[in-house]
Amino acid sequence: MRTRTMAGAIAIAIAAAGCSASESNDEGNAETTATESVALPEGPQTAFAPRASVNQVWLSGADPATELVLHGPSGPVTTATTDDGGSLIFRNVPAGEYVVTQDDGDAMTVSSVVAVTDPDEAPDAAFYTDQSLTIGPDNKGYGYLETRDGTLLAYSVALPGAPEDGPYPTVVEYSGYSPADPDSPQPSTLMMQTLGYATVGVNIRGTGCSGGAFQFFEPLQGTDGYDAIEVVAAQPWVEHGKVGMVGLSYPGISQLFVAQHQPPHLAAIAPLSPIGDTYRSTLYPGGIFNDGFAKDWSEERQRDAEPFGQGWAAKRRDAGDQTCIDNQALRGQNTDLAELIDLARFYESDTPVRNDFHWYANLDDLSPAAFVDRIDVPVFLAGSWQDEQVGGHFATMLGDFDNAPVTRFTLVNGNHTEPFMPQIMSQWFEFLEIYVAQDVPDMPVGFLALGPQVIGAGTWGPSVPFGEPRFDPDVDDFESVKAEWEAESPVRILFENGVGCPEIEIGAPCPTFEAGFSAWPIPEVEALALEFGADGTLAAESTSAGVNSFDYVGDGQASTFGGSTSELWRGLPALDWSQPVDGEAVSYTSDPLEATTAMAGSGSVDLWVAATQVDVDLEVTLTEVRADGSEYYVQGGWLRASHAALDDDASTDLRPVQTHAEGDAEPLSGSIDDFVAVRVELFPFAHVFHAGSQIRVIIDTPGNARPHWKFDIVAPEGDNAEVAISVGDITPSRLVLPLVPGLGDAAPDAAPACPGLRGQPCRPYQEFANRTA
Repeated sequence: MRTRTMAGAIAIAIAAAGCSASESNDEGNAETTATESVALPEGPQTAFAPRASVNQVWLSGADPATELVLHGPSGPVTTATTDDGGSLIFRNVPAGEYVVTQDDGDAMTVSSVVAVTDPDEAPDAAFYTDQSLTIGPDNKGYGYLETRDGTLLAYSVALPGAPEDGPYPTVVEYSGYSPADPDSPQPSTLMMQTLGYATVGVNIRGTGCSGGAFQFFEPLQGTDGYDAIEVVAAQPWVEHGKVGMVGLSYPGISQLFVAQHQPPHLAAIAPLSPIGDTYRSTLYPGGIFNDGFAKDWSEERQRDAEPFGQGWAAKRRDAGDQTCIDNQALRGQNTDLAELIDLARFYESDTPVRNDFHWYANLDDLSPAAFVDRIDVPVFLAGSWQDEQVGGHFATMLGDFDNAPVTRFTLVNGNHTEPFMPQIMSQWFEFLEIYVAQDVPDMPVGFLALGPQVIGAGTWGPSVPFGEPRFDPDVDDFESVKAEWEAESPVRILFENGVGCPEIEIGAPCPTFEAGFSAWPIPEVEALALEFGADGTLAAESTSAGVNSFDYVGDGQASTFGGSTSELWRGLPALDWSQPVDGEAVSYTSDPLEATTAMAGSGSVDLWVAATQVDVDLEVTLTEVRADGSEYYVQGGWLRASHAALDDDASTDLRPVQTHAEGDAEPLSGSIDDFVAVRVELFPFAHVFHAGSQIRVIIDTPGNARPHWKFDIVAPEGDNAEVAISVGDITPSRLVLPLVPGLGDAAPDAAPACPGLRGQPCRPYQEFANRTA
């Protein structure tokens, strides 16, 4: 039996869990095509010694503001200038041998030869087994592990007992937050410590006390994670010689980037609240820059990556940690995230994002959906449809985990920290027990009793108990438990979260029911198409043809919540979800439903659009208008009209997938009478529309739909900018929804209270009349 202790600081930590070149250039980026080797330059040795990395060459200790040349297999590659600290990184360098030269006018000095590698070239096993993590007499430790290019990453470690009393099941949390801070472990790490696991927190390069420079999810961060996994797994106190990965948000996302490289001693991953596609999910939903949360988060990461930008790193500097001090040397080579975001206005999947320098090989490098099929370990993933930070688009990648031997996806309405709810955490724990500890799940009595209190204190407020343990280690054998767990549905959806335990509190994280499915997208789903009528109706066939229009107004900066993230997570905060304004939106509403109807999946709003200007941004909002006169937010979607071109191979009736490629961008004509077909993706959702309710879709200018999202919209041109929607006849604008036949029968008869559903604002319904052109 493993020793387990209660960690009272979990609540505090959870409250902080939110994601609160061949051309010469000055950035040191290089893109070349490797050819047969030619003789590299020779001469007197440079004073500095460059280091080879994964598609990079980096150096420090050179003279500041000095021009250096990178020479490769085919000759000179690029010229760049060192920063004020004498450091430089050449990025996007193909594998091969290189030297760096410096010409001071009198003579040229030449560095030693360095060999750049590709991401799939890992060191020999001895590189990892020869490294030992520091453990102190209190069974905790702090230090630095070495990656394949010599960079030192800061880590903190905590064991549940003495090393000699192990081995212990072990998990790693890896991100650019502060997982290596020994004084403030991250939430998932604290919970795993409480549950008797050894934990290791590692800071991504260029953050905290880790060495290197920071660039958002560059491939090198994935291979660093590989190295960290292999070093930790080689420690003698690690049970089974394999480790798992844990974390919510940033440390959840990072697991996907690491696991794609298939570290041989990675046992399983458990990402919570991840993204599926940096561009489509959060940064540019529908091709529109999210200058709310996405911009704010990137600015926070930029500040954190500055020398000693994280408070704990400054404390270690002040305490004389020379390694931490030395590890700041390359911070002058951090990339400017704001500039990189601006360069990524279009999605290029097979060519570099660039202007005068390169960013990534392509944006697929930033899109987990493009590489999760490489992950070959068991995966437990959970997230919420209305996540106020990363959004609910992550679900679109769930069908792509083709090589993971076991998957368990849990989906729920709510906010960013919803995966910490007891109904999810209990199965998260089971998963880690089975695939990391390789043991029958045995949640300790102390955690069963006190866990809900401390977790609730850090998130939603009220204490929601765990259910009864599903397995008994005194009775059940491991292989039978594992087989039973794997026989369960891999897709689990919790419905109507927030109203399932009224005896505790309306708004507490409890669903009214759940359903399991064999795959995602759900195979049984049927596309329910409802056509628009010019009179504002929504029906199987359009009731009237015509044109509706609205004024294209606003600045996209309105959001529904101005308070802190922790306030948003607690109960049911007041959200300023305002009513659509006459003349500034169009709305289409169905007749009352005869039977309770459940939907789960992506949706599509197919429009025939014209405008008085050559580009406009559109927002679509799906709602449920209740028989009691209230209206619930269900889900939203966005599109820049010039980005309407579809990837025909990826698109379906229920999910339009835009290419967002610059070469596919097509402006509108600017004539209010010249209609073109566009399809707006409704982000994935699951919702029960109760009998007597009506389905409504609203179309307007982006804004006032999310607590922390804002939109940098195409500005209205003049005082009379207008958007028109043509409906019926040969221009059948419509709403297509993911109907799950028969599932509505499993829902409670009573509709949820208003407010009540977590992450879904509710307001009184007001009649609305469309303007007819």
